[in-house]
Amino acid sequence: MNHVRNSVRLIGNLGMNPDIRELGNGKKMARFSLATNESRRDAEGNRVTETSWHHLVAWGKSAEIAERFLHKGSEVAIEGKLTHRQYVDREGVKRQFTEIVVNDFLMLGSRQ
Repeated sequence: MNHVRNSVRLIGNLGMNPDIRELGNGKKMARFSLATNESRRDAEGNRVTETSWHHLVAWGKSAEIAERFLHKGSEVAIEGKLTHRQYVDREGVKRQFTEIVVNDFLMLGSRQ
């Protein structure tokens, strides 16, 4: 069960077109955001929808497929792993960034 220790599965809609970059070795990287919605009832019985945004990155063949087929608003199911990176910004402040490295994805919804 080691493969489920750090496993993320989400279904949502892309908030932007994938940002594609080609690295020096010819390998592609795609960055995009995914919105997931969760609905519940508040104390008064009104339906409340909360949206969470997730940062995603895909590499290699997955990035190439994302570049060809994914666009803002696309509904997609993703599977990947959660990663954390630290960096120092231009002002010298140490920041932490959490993202999902996509292992696999499935395009959902109607074809456009």
